[in-house]
Amino acid sequence: MKIEPLAAPLWLDVSLWSADLANLERDIRRLEPFADSFHLDAADGHYLRSLLFFPDLVARIRQITAKPLHVHLFATRPMDLAPLFAEAGADWLTVPLETGKRVWQVVEWAQSRGCKAGVSLELDTPVELVRGLRQRVQHVVLMGTPSGVKGRGLDERACDRVAEASAYLEGTQVLLLADGGIRQETVPLLRASGAQGIVPGSLLCGAEDPAAVHEWLKSL
Repeated sequence: MKIEPLAAPLWLDVSLWSADLANLERDIRRLEPFADSFHLDAADGHYLRSLLFFPDLVARIRQITAKPLHVHLFATRPMDLAPLFAEAGADWLTVPLETGKRVWQVVEWAQSRGCKAGVSLELDTPVELVRGLRQRVQHVVLMGTPSGVKGRGLDERACDRVAEASAYLEGTQVLLLADGGIRQETVPLLRASGAQGIVPGSLLCGAEDPAAVHEWLKSL
């Protein structure tokens, strides 16, 4: 499948899960010049075993930065938590498509309150489902590794899935983000496949020279 070069610069949705959590404010201020938005994973302990970021912490982060805050909410009952994160200052809310009909309750609620709303797809979820999302969401997140696990390499299916989703979303304003397995060697592959944005963690958070990494990413 041929993908034409993308005109807009790569969107960098920087994952604070990879920041120094004991010095979170310091890292936010250090990374802020290089982030288009900050990505905050949150969970309920059921959909994923982790809990990750929670509303009170998001509210504190909101006081530190004016960058958009993107809460990726992994929850079996996402509507129980979505209002708490929105009130804390989330600008974007993303819910796994695998939560079923509940996802649309969150999407419609978030959009009615001025938040951008999107869905994520796990690796085993058919990408063809993206076809039906074109008019309903502002962004789609394709997972390239199992959710809730750090340090995994990019799944061999990820680039083909990005290319397929890119074709379905062609001509829309829906932002296509790749999340998981974001490494120096994988970003060019994901970009060439049609990713409009990535969720970089250690690639930026752990960089000795984040400015140089940022410049390289924006050049892709």
